[in-house]
Amino acid sequence: MKAWLLLLVLGAPLAGQSSLGEAAEQARRAWLAHDAAALVAHSPSLVLQIPGADPSSPLGRAQAAELLSRYFRPAEERGTAVGAVREVEPGRGFVELERRYVVAGTRDERRETVFLGFRLLLGRWVLAELRSEP
Repeated sequence: MKAWLLLLVLGAPLAGQSSLGEAAEQARRAWLAHDAAALVAHSPSLVLQIPGADPSSPLGRAQAAELLSRYFRPAEERGTAVGAVREVEPGRGFVELERRYVVAGTRDERRETVFLGFRLLLGRWVLAELRSEP
């Protein structure tokens, strides 16, 4: 019985394990759908560096989702692609999203690179930082 319980406890993180590439693809889909809640769903806190957000302190999940929703609001996505995906050190990953969008009411397509910092938390890659560069 003890061996079974030990196996269950030690194997639990592996069951929910996802690769950094899978986390990048989930983030890409959430960004494309403007689903801020899904983007930050498993993040205990998040550093945002986007227009309209104070980059100096981590935000809670609800506040981060609200700021991202406001950031998404005036934009119509044309495409979002995963660029670089790198594990920069054990348990820390980096993803680049290449975004194409137009501001509502205009025709000029804009491009933006979104940098996502991930951390491996209990066997799952969670978003810890998001930076936007036009």
